[in-house]
Amino acid sequence: MNPPIQIRQNLPVMALAIVAIALLVAIYFAPTWWVALKAPNYPPEAFPDGVRIHFHMNGVFNGCRKIESTEIREDQALDCVHEMDTINHYVGMYPIAAGGVIERAFSPFLVSMLGVMIVGFACSQRALRLGIMSAGFAFIVGWMAMTFFGEDGLSFQNTGYVESMVTSMDQEAGSEAEAEPEPSGIIARLKAEMAEVAAREKGEQPAATAEAEVTERSAKTDYIESLRVTYEKDRERRGASAVPEWSGSGRQLLLWHYEKSLGRYFNNPAEIGPLVSAMGTAFYVVFFGIVAAMLVLLYGALRGKGPLYWLLAAVPALLPVFFIVDYSAWLWWYGHRLNDMGAFTVKPFMPTVFGDGKVAQFSTHSYPYWGFGLMLVLSVVVALMVIMRRKQLSRADT
Repeated sequence: MNPPIQIRQNLPVMALAIVAIALLVAIYFAPTWWVALKAPNYPPEAFPDGVRIHFHMNGVFNGCRKIESTEIREDQALDCVHEMDTINHYVGMYPIAAGGVIERAFSPFLVSMLGVMIVGFACSQRALRLGIMSAGFAFIVGWMAMTFFGEDGLSFQNTGYVESMVTSMDQEAGSEAEAEPEPSGIIARLKAEMAEVAAREKGEQPAATAEAEVTERSAKTDYIESLRVTYEKDRERRGASAVPEWSGSGRQLLLWHYEKSLGRYFNNPAEIGPLVSAMGTAFYVVFFGIVAAMLVLLYGALRGKGPLYWLLAAVPALLPVFFIVDYSAWLWWYGHRLNDMGAFTVKPFMPTVFGDGKVAQFSTHSYPYWGFGLMLVLSVVVALMVIMRRKQLSRADT
């Protein structure tokens, strides 16, 4: 087969690859699954969807809507992630933030890796395929290393992930200290004028200008600063020997946040310590496992045929299956790793993965959301790419 014909015949595969990449981007930011709890003490007038949460690839977020009616008017929606954590802890379940720790942290790199695999599979020329995949994988490894091990590595994480971490820590830190009351309008204006005069006398930037610059900072920067402040407070309370100096690395936040999540309701260091240690080991296994997987995939790309080559398409196509398996595994962990310090004693159970269930007085509802639908569409698109590629290879052999 001459190269012009090969390139022309490969255009449909490349077009599908572009569609698949767009779907991956949408999947990453879309809610994939939703879970809701309903009970008589959560009336539909105040909780039309029950206590509802949304699972994303980079975190778990509030699924409750703000209520605006003649009877009820809310300034902001109830934080149903916190509400569900509160409900669950009575039977000894750990907070939601204690699950999917590795998956959430590595999600941007894994999704990017899937994107590189799809593009590599779409390339029919070996040299181009190897070049794109080598450059893409090298970038992802460097990105991972800077994020997890570099100082201020959190600045390379996505905003949603950092936001979900802040939400969890705010729930915990809220009871540690009372917020300073806001000054009255006159006092606040006087303070602002005095600060501006003092700044001008010192030749410094006026407070008003500085305030404007603060508002321009990215939300992610503010989230990271909030995490740093909470971390430093914990370090002051527990001591420098127990909590090392803040570096802002992704690995440091992952392990510290995991430890704080486990101990939010059931602060038993003897039980928490081994879990944190195991999570630290799992982190390194996943990190270097990803690097090893990239090398294996590059070998498959070099061959251009065989099982390793077809993995470039099979893995992205099976994304819905991977999500269901991982989601089910963590639900099993929540239901079978109940802490004895819970207010009520219940037998270990398997929470509802799909459909409706019942736990005590609560009815549970667990269903896919539109992000999961996008995953299924991605599977179809990649399957079409595989069919076209197989036809191309069969024609080349004849």
